[in-house]
Amino acid sequence: MRPSAVIPDGPFRLAMGLQALKLDAWIDADADLAADLREKRRLLAERPGEVLAALPESAEAQREALDLLAEHLPRRFPDLYRFASGGLHVVPLGETVPLDAALAPIDAAGRLVQEDLCLMQADAAGDYCLTAASLCFPSRWRLAEKVGKPLAAIHAPVPGYDAALAKPVDRFFALLKADKPVERSNWSVYDDPALFQPCGHGRKAPDPTLTSENAGVRLWLRAERQTLRRLPRTGAVLFTIRIHRWTLDAAVADRRDAAALLDLVRTLPPELALYKSMPAIRAPLEAFLARRAS
Repeated sequence: MRPSAVIPDGPFRLAMGLQALKLDAWIDADADLAADLREKRRLLAERPGEVLAALPESAEAQREALDLLAEHLPRRFPDLYRFASGGLHVVPLGETVPLDAALAPIDAAGRLVQEDLCLMQADAAGDYCLTAASLCFPSRWRLAEKVGKPLAAIHAPVPGYDAALAKPVDRFFALLKADKPVERSNWSVYDDPALFQPCGHGRKAPDPTLTSENAGVRLWLRAERQTLRRLPRTGAVLFTIRIHRWTLDAAVADRRDAAALLDLVRTLPPELALYKSMPAIRAPLEAFLARRAS
């Protein structure tokens, strides 16, 4: 993924932004694979209750998600993944992930890929709820606060979601076909490059050490590449989230990208800007982008 792919032209607009996904492009593996998987293992060892969750009703969907990944990865990335006795060997990591009952399937699946994985399943009322997840790299949300909840409740803190997106998103989940996976992306500007960021929304106080002169190396464009795929056997929806990060210097090396990001930042609705903690970084961010765009 390139930074320009997540910086749309024009003013900010809250939208689903879905695009058709070719299954060969479902999973995104790159040179950071081993490093990201090691970070996942550290978090799973040190903070398991924060990054892994599964409700009993998700067991069959977990298994289906793992089976699909185990079939897809060696075929799509034969230099990175190979079948080994009892599991799937991740070549750059030098480790075999068991595919049997040694780990919960959602845990095993998350240990294979850079993406975070969330399973959504319809309840008796037809509302899609989060029933299992391996979420090591959250963008300012806590898994424990979302598991078991339906889409509307999960996104309740997002300003404008209920009015603009709640009904279209619910309709999309109900109608998603197994042979029609989709992808989308979103963006934020953070002052911390860490992959694991469970909190940080709503910050107002500016950092006096952040200036327009050092914003290029102190601020990061953080993008989520998300995919949604209906699992054909169980009917669950597998939601994947892959994090990409670039320093602001690298993200807006082109004047057009700088101008486009500046337009987005300036046109964020005030409540959404606060949700993204923009007041804490806005002045140096806008000054940097304006200078880069000129």
